[in-house]
Amino acid sequence: MDRLATWISRLFGWSLLFLSAFVALETLMRKLFNTSLQGADELGGYILAFGASLAFIVAMIDRAHIRIDVLHAKFPVRMQAAIDWLSVISLGVLGLFFLHVGRFVIADTLDYGSTAATPWRTPLIWPQSAWYAGLAVFALCSFVMAWRASRLFLAGRHAELAAAFNPKSAEDELTEELDQLQER
Repeated sequence: MDRLATWISRLFGWSLLFLSAFVALETLMRKLFNTSLQGADELGGYILAFGASLAFIVAMIDRAHIRIDVLHAKFPVRMQAAIDWLSVISLGVLGLFFLHVGRFVIADTLDYGSTAATPWRTPLIWPQSAWYAGLAVFALCSFVMAWRASRLFLAGRHAELAAAFNPKSAEDELTEELDQLQER
């Protein structure tokens, strides 16, 4: 899963770099040649929508979703494991919800043959399909993690569950940053 998160992060990073270059080219063309490629904002919207669905995956894998963990560390390991298990299950339910609602968006787009109200007149099924694919990968990853957490929880391996799914503490994040600094 860590490799998937790294690959997705790089894909989104390259997409943002491409968008930055496109916007810079657009700006230069407007200033120097009084012309426009048109669509930089449209392309930016598509990249950010796709990137948001990818960010869900990276945040889930890196345990970076926001949770209020002021009391979490003070609970016994068994209670921490139960809370972590419920949080992973809720992400799986969220993945199902995204798939369910996104299916209606895709169906409506196909039914109406929707296109963007921009000069490019992009068929909206293209960017929405990329967005929905990102949501589907999020759902798949959340199901895998929910299955793993459920297996650990039902087997009574609470310490292992807590270690794998606890929110990262400030110390964990600091250690991770220092390790990455040494690698550079």
